Amino acid sequence: MEAVSYCRVSTEEQVQEGVSLAAQEARIRAYCTAAGLTLVASIRDEGISAAKPLATRPGGAALLRVLARRQARHVVVVTLDRAFRSTLDCLATVQTWNRAGVSLHLVDHGGQSIATATAVGRMFLTMLAGFAEMEKRLIGERTAAAMRHQRAQGRAYAPTPYGFDRTGEVLRPNPAEQAILAQVRRWHGAGLSLHGIAQELTRQRVPTKRGGRWYAGTVRYLLRNALYAQEGT
Repeated sequence: MEAVSYCRVSTEEQVQEGVSLAAQEARIRAYCTAAGLTLVASIRDEGISAAKPLATRPGGAALLRVLARRQARHVVVVTLDRAFRSTLDCLATVQTWNRAGVSLHLVDHGGQSIATATAVGRMFLTMLAGFAEMEKRLIGERTAAAMRHQRAQGRAYAPTPYGFDRTGEVLRPNPAEQAILAQVRRWHGAGLSLHGIAQELTRQRVPTKRGGRWYAGTVRYLLRNALYAQEGT
């Protein structure tokens, strides 16, 4: 009954505050106690989007190594979207786990827990995976529409993007941050990985917009906003 937990947050702010990760882990521990599972490993992905396939995330790869070494037969996550947003990635991965005798446990979906050890559990998982991907696409469509509107109005959308200062809803270029953006684009164009760029920015003690630490997810977000800045200026 050995189990491994997997927790994920997608934003730098959640990583720094740690609230979401701690809450996920607490709920998983309570579930494992009630289900008679013994946690042998707790794995986190910090500042990583669920849009990335599980195997390509640092924590996701670590999770798969634990399973490959047969150190656990149960994977426990709070909700499906912590692990998957792609229907194909979810169903293909879980099918591989089922063949190896590994069960996926979802602690809370509408107040109910789901485990893929049963046929009913697998059926519900298939439905949930489809809904999770639909939700991801709907969010993307709404966000893109809102950003297009704000961009057309010359206004900021959501937090102030790196490279700009904000006066009300109007964005003004920040020369120092624009220089950093240009350097990041050069590194990225030269083939340096997101993780490598984050490490270099940290090594050079370049502050983030909020003064925190650089992560690969932060750099990805920065590059997207850099593209937005190029289009909007």
